[in-house]
Order: sequence, then C-alpha cells, then structure tokens
Amino acid sequence: MPTTCQAIRESMIECILKTDCVRIQKHTVKECLQKPELTQTLPEDCQAIRRSFVECKRSLLDMRRRFRGPKAH
Repeated sequence: MPTTCQAIRESMIECILKTDCVRIQKHTVKECLQKPELTQTLPEDCQAIRRSFVECKRSLLDMRRRFRGPKAH
C-alpha cells in the first residue's frame, strides 16, 4: 500500500483497538470492520476515520485524483 494512506490506516487501527468490540468482546480488528452488526457499534470518531481511509484508498484508483494527489483530510 502506498504511504499516502498509511497514517490514516494506523490511526484507524489504534482507534478500533481501544473499542469495546476488541477489548471486551474479544473480536479482531478485521471482524469489527467486516461484520455490519459490529461496525455499527463503533464510536463515531472511529467511523469517521474509517470513512476517510476509504476515501483515501478510493482516491488512489481515481485517475483524475492520481495527478492531483489525495484530498486534504
């Protein structure tokens, strides 16, 4: 993965590691992100970071944005 989204990815993982989904319910980060019933229980700040990570990944595939660079977050 290019380093442009790496910082957002790391902050998303750190945020999810602090949630009840991982700490109390003992799910993995991957499970918390993939299962819809667990994703809905994530705090709003983690969901916002996840949305910005998805937008960053999407901007890597958009040919117009590849020349302009990723959006400022």
